[in-house]
Amino acid sequence: MTINTPPTNLAFELDDAVRHLSERDETLRALIAETVPFQIDVADAQSPYEVLMESIVYQSISGKAAATIFARIKALGTDGRPPSPEQMLKIAAAKLRKAGLSGAKVLAMKDLAKKALSGVVPMHEEALKLSDEELVERLVSVRGIGAWTVEMFLIFRLGRPDVLPIHDLGVKKGWSVAYGKKHMPKPKELLEFGERWRPYRTVASWYMWRAFERAGYKVTNKIRPRPLRKKNNRKAGGKKERGKGRQL
Repeated sequence: MTINTPPTNLAFELDDAVRHLSERDETLRALIAETVPFQIDVADAQSPYEVLMESIVYQSISGKAAATIFARIKALGTDGRPPSPEQMLKIAAAKLRKAGLSGAKVLAMKDLAKKALSGVVPMHEEALKLSDEELVERLVSVRGIGAWTVEMFLIFRLGRPDVLPIHDLGVKKGWSVAYGKKHMPKPKELLEFGERWRPYRTVASWYMWRAFERAGYKVTNKIRPRPLRKKNNRKAGGKKERGKGRQL
């Protein structure tokens, strides 16, 4: 996440969002007052296709390694841009593997290129006209692209106002820190809680990230998922014995 550039291309009025959230949520009001102002860098240059291509490269590896691999992939394109969909389909799988992509990521890249050419992955101008739900439905159809990746695209490329990444570890742990909880919320719990933040859940999520960062890893590493409830052994044992009796 790039947070050192004042937002310029948001799809909403930031002042309205901050006012709304401060009125609806005391804890969030304090967090907004105590931390840095909301800032995201809504990139201008990358197309949705290029954003998703980079996301595929960065999945499940360190940022440093991903940056090196993405530079190699980018070098396979022209004019300093990553390979176009047409170019990507022509690049041999072995060449992509040599650049550092896993077999699964090579397949994802090829599928992304095909769906970009077919129009499933929209151009930026079309993406601006599509709803969040429509974009999620389209983009998760690409091999290797999940809801979280699309949510980050909606926030950091399109500047959409009402995105709540309920599976994001930083958002979940930030919520636990901000609201004094010992365990992370389940996605459903966070979704229900976040109803109070509509229609500016993006801004609320951003402040959950700030709460996570401010607390530091010494604190946040202790925050775990809720422990599973233990089953009643007596009841479970009784069922087992009754099951055995039926088999005789």
